[in-house]
Amino acid sequence: MPSRIHFLGDSALNDERLADYRDLQDRRLCSDSGRFVAESELVVRKLLATDLVIESVLLTAPRLASLEPLLMASRADFPTFVVPQGVMDGIAGFHVHRGCLAIAHKRKARIPEHSRLVVVLVDLVDVDNLGAMARNAAALGADAIMLSPTCADPFYRKAVRTSAGAVLSLPIVRASSWPADLIALRDEHELALVGAVLDAEAVPLADFTPPPRLALLLGAEGPGLSENIKVLCDALVTIPMAKSAAVDSLNVATAGALFLYHLVHIAPRGS
Repeated sequence: MPSRIHFLGDSALNDERLADYRDLQDRRLCSDSGRFVAESELVVRKLLATDLVIESVLLTAPRLASLEPLLMASRADFPTFVVPQGVMDGIAGFHVHRGCLAIAHKRKARIPEHSRLVVVLVDLVDVDNLGAMARNAAALGADAIMLSPTCADPFYRKAVRTSAGAVLSLPIVRASSWPADLIALRDEHELALVGAVLDAEAVPLADFTPPPRLALLLGAEGPGLSENIKVLCDALVTIPMAKSAAVDSLNVATAGALFLYHLVHIAPRGS
C-alpha cells in the first residue's frame, strides 16, 4: 500500500503522533528501542530505497513535492506528515533547514562471510568522525564496520546524516565481547589485523603491501590504539607527517580515507 499523507497545521505542535520528533537536539531515541532518526532529503531517499521498517516521515511541503513519487511508490504502509517549516522547527527544537525527517528501525547486522575488507573503529566517540568514516568505508568498498563497545552510536541522528546515509546499507556490528570479537575477525573470518598508528617505527603506508584480506583498525584522535590492541595486530602502519608540519596527525576520518584508498586502489594485494 502507498504511504498515507497527512497535511497538518499549527496544531501539530502538540500532536502525539509526532512525539518521537520532539526536542531532537536535546535527546535521542532510546538506544534499546531499535529505532533511529533519519535527517535530510538525501538520507530519507536512501532510506526509502532500503528494506528497513519506516515508522513515519515528517516533511515540509517543498520536500513533499520532490519525495512524493518515492513515497507513493513505496510498498510499505507508513504515515507521512506534512507540516509548515515553523511547526517542524518547533517540534524538533532547532531549525531543520533540510525540512525532512523520518523514524525507522535499525537492522541487526553481522560481518558477512568471505569479507575481504572490514573497518574496525576503536573507542571512536565523536559522531561526526564516525559518520564520516562510515561514508568513507562505503565509498571505498569496505564490506562491513565493527565498533568497539565504547564507540558512539552510528544511528545517532547526526552520525546518520554525516554518513550521507551509508549506515543504512553498510553492515555495522558492535562488538559485545572485546577484544574477543576483534580476535575472531582473524581466527574465524581469516582477516589480518592492520592497525593504523602514529608510531615512528610502524611501516609507512606507501611501503605496505596489504594482505588479500584484512581488517583496518582505527583509534580515536588523541589516544589512538591502545597498547593491548596494538599487540594483537599483525601489522602496524602509519602515514608519516612532513618533518616541517605543525601537526602530528590527521583527522581520523581523513586518515581512514587515505588508508582505504591506498589499500584498495594503490597497493598491490599480497598473495
